[in-house]
Formats: sequence, C-alpha cells, structure tokens
Amino acid sequence: MFTETMMESIKKVEATRAARMGTEPRRMTAEEKSELLKAYHPDYRPEGFKEIQIGPNKGQKAPVELTDLIHSNSRLLGENIDLSKIDYDVDVLVIGGGGAGSSAAIEAHEAGANVMIVTKLRIGDANTMMAEGGIQAADKENDSPVQHYLDAFGGGHFAARPELLRRLVMEAPDAIRWLNELGVMFDKDEDGRMVTTHGGGTSRKRMHACKDYSGAEIMRTVRDEVLNRHIPVVEFTSAVELIKDDKGQVAGAVLLNMETGDYMVAKAKTVIIATGGAGRLHYQNFPTSNHYGATADGLILGYRAGAPLLYQDTIQYHPTGVAYPSQIFGALVTEKVRSIGAMLVNKDGEAYAHPLETRDVSASAIIRECANGKGVETPLGSGVWLDTPMIEQIHGEGTIEKRIPAMLRMYLNYGIDMRKVPILVYPTLHYQNGGLEIGGDGFTKAIPNLLVAGEAVGGIHGRNRLMGNSLLDIIVFGRNAGKAAAAKAKEVKLGAMNLDHITAYAEELKKAGITQEGVSPLLLPKYARHER
Repeated sequence: MFTETMMESIKKVEATRAARMGTEPRRMTAEEKSELLKAYHPDYRPEGFKEIQIGPNKGQKAPVELTDLIHSNSRLLGENIDLSKIDYDVDVLVIGGGGAGSSAAIEAHEAGANVMIVTKLRIGDANTMMAEGGIQAADKENDSPVQHYLDAFGGGHFAARPELLRRLVMEAPDAIRWLNELGVMFDKDEDGRMVTTHGGGTSRKRMHACKDYSGAEIMRTVRDEVLNRHIPVVEFTSAVELIKDDKGQVAGAVLLNMETGDYMVAKAKTVIIATGGAGRLHYQNFPTSNHYGATADGLILGYRAGAPLLYQDTIQYHPTGVAYPSQIFGALVTEKVRSIGAMLVNKDGEAYAHPLETRDVSASAIIRECANGKGVETPLGSGVWLDTPMIEQIHGEGTIEKRIPAMLRMYLNYGIDMRKVPILVYPTLHYQNGGLEIGGDGFTKAIPNLLVAGEAVGGIHGRNRLMGNSLLDIIVFGRNAGKAAAAKAKEVKLGAMNLDHITAYAEELKKAGITQEGVSPLLLPKYARHER
C-alpha cells in the first residue's frame, strides 16, 4: 500500500521510536503558540475570507464560501407560498435530526409539548454520528466543573461567552447521567466506574467514551428515544426559510420535500435551529470529516431573518484527518489515538510537538512541517506520521483493537495495519466554532421564540474547541433548548404569518450592489462535474 518514499520514511520512524518512548516534546509556551497560529493556521489566511456587506454582521469577515451564501437570495424569492395553507401545526418545531435536535425534541416532549423534527436527510444523519473520541464531564473525585471551565476557556483563547461555557461545564455531569440512564454504553471498568482519558488541552482525565464510536452510540440512543416516544420526524425535508409574524416573532418555517420539490408550511410557536456544521462547504479547499448535509443551513436561515452571527470567522481544522490512502481522504482519525499514546512525527521520524496540544496548535504544527519540507508526499498532497504502533508498545498487545476498533477496521479495509505501521494524517475541516448568537437560555437575542442548539451556536467554545466538548454541548444545549421552547410555547400568541424579511433581504442585497448567483441555503454540497 505504501510508496517507496513512504517506506523509507517509515524506517526512520521505526528507528527513532525507542528513543521517543517516554520522552514527549515539551508543551509550547503561549508566545510560541501565538506565533505558530498566526503563521500557519487557516483562520489567518486573508484570501480565505470576505467582508459581509449586509445584515447584522455587516463589515465583519467570514469564510468566502459562507459569505457567498449570505450574499445570496432566498430560493423562495418570487415563489408564491400560501401561508394560509398549513401542513403542520406544532408547539415546537426542531430543525435538524442530529444529537442536539433529538435531545431537544425529547425534552420538549417530556415537558408535554407537541413537538416535531424536520430533517433534510434521515434522523441521525449528522456530525454527531461521526464523532469518535468521547464526551467531557468533570465527574471524578480529582476534577471539578471549575477546572473544566478553565481548560475550555483557555483552549478557546478566552473568547467563550462565560454564561454559555458556565452552563456547559456545570451541567456536564448530569448530561452523562442522562445518557447513561437512556442506555448509552460508556466504557467502564470491572467495578462499573466509567473509564476516562485525557484529551488535547485537558488537565484532568474527563473524556468519557464508547470505544471510538462515541457519537454513533450517543446518536443511536437518543434516536431510539425519539422513535420510542413516537415524536413525529419528517425526513428528507429541509427547512428553507423561517416564517415570522407581524410582531416579529418566529412563527414556523417553509419546508421543502427533497424528493418531490414541493413546499410545505409548518406553523410553530417556538423554533429550534439544530442544523449542525459547515464542513461540506470545504472552506479553503480543505477535505472534511463532516457528514454529507453539513452546509451551514441554519446560519443562513437565522441570519436572513435577522439573527446575528458570532465568531463566524473561526473554524476548527482537526489535526488528524486521513492523508492516505486517497479513498478515505479527510476522514477523521480520532484524538483518542493520541490520548492513548500515538505520537506525531515528521518524515524524518522527529517528534516536533506534544501530542496533546490544543487542536488549532496541533493542526498548525502539522501544516508547518509539511510547508517546510518535513511532510511525506501523498497522491493528494502531504502529511505527517501518527506513530500508532507506540500504543501497543506502551499499553500491550490488543490495546488498539480494544480501545479504537473502528479506526483499526477503517485502515484494515485498505490493507494498512495501524498496529504494525504508522498512519499518515493532515488537518481536515472539522467544526464550526462560530454560529448564531444566543443568550444563556438558548434564545436568539434578535428574534423572539427562536432558539439554537448544537454546532449552529456561536460562543460556547470561543475561537477553538477542546475534544469532547461538542458531544457535550449538543446534549446540554439541546436538552435546555427543548425545555425552554416547550415552556415558552405555552404563552406565545402568534400573529399573521409572513415572509416579508425575504423581500427586505433582497432589497438590501440590491442596494449593496450584490448580484450573487445562486440561492441559499445550499442544502446539499455540489460535487457533480459538468463537462463541456
């Protein structure tokens, strides 16, 4: 499977392994991290961003691909949508069928609300399903939510909204209990205590995992709970525009049947946006670890209706995406591989950075090595080695199959045995740090009765996220959004529904001289090649 050049490099990795065992590189100083990020992190590349020219974030920058969607008109502009013909009438409309949306629907249903999920693919087709490494919670004797807060606040460059981060860490232990009681099969020792490990940037072992398919196990469990409760789920149907009323409140959404192309109207007293990330926009042409539907739809829906974005200019590139073989280019190699002993080394077998630096620092260090000729050439670029055979030399034979079986199987499918040879990695577009701005209660500040949960939220993690805090936030903020939406729905009185904001947005684009081709939200990525 490996080229001659790769094999020569593997020999260097093997030759230096014994000397590297037990001698991790020192952690970088704050000054060194800052210099590295500015020099190599994609968020610092001016060509990757454009200025937003309309709306609440006018004058700020965003990734080129996201800005182009912001500068596009609604696909409903010019369409005759009859808002008097209501197809669905509910208390709580949840847009998105991943971990955050499912958690929200469960809690709204538990509170007695008439709740419905609408999702453009199937329930569970979400980034939640693809998360591997684990979920953080400070629930051991030597840990505390305060320590969790400090780790996350520093890891996010002290930019997280304190009220959001405080809620995340304080409610983390209860989130683990809730999942455990629902039936999530967390890794436990012979005494039934949950096994916890370190993640990048953590000062305590607080990562709870289900082998290396933690997200899939969590998604399996909450999806089953949704279905067991008989909560209506409308699949293969996208929300393409929010509906407002004459009081400025959110009043539902216009839905598009992805199979027939028909539009439908969903009326709702409260709406929860839980549409996930943006990886399939492939910012700066990076590969992505995200699922097929991650196209930033919720950001567009909220923004066009008047909700501001927060930190939309910061993206997380997971340091270890697959660089080789090409068939799985960009697929995620969980941080857990490093947390249990694998070391990042360059083509000469040199360990150039501590294996558990924060994700932005680790990604930047890999990009630096490759830019400086220290990477290993691959058919699609270059990468560095993740020295996986170290794991079993440290912990004993069988550890990889026991702790990261999904990772082992993925590589064995292509003839690579990560127990015996290192694997090639390079940063992959992984997480949308920014999103719609919310208050501590989950509601947007600009649009009454509109809530946001999960990856579509900006501000929870600041400008960088630690491993395990995303699976945590979809549970904490998903549950809270469901409870808050159900409570609020009891007092909401809706007025006359309208789509006036679509026309107003079009006029604003026209005044700004923007004649962007295409419409938004994108809904699905465009991969088809049209040959002339």
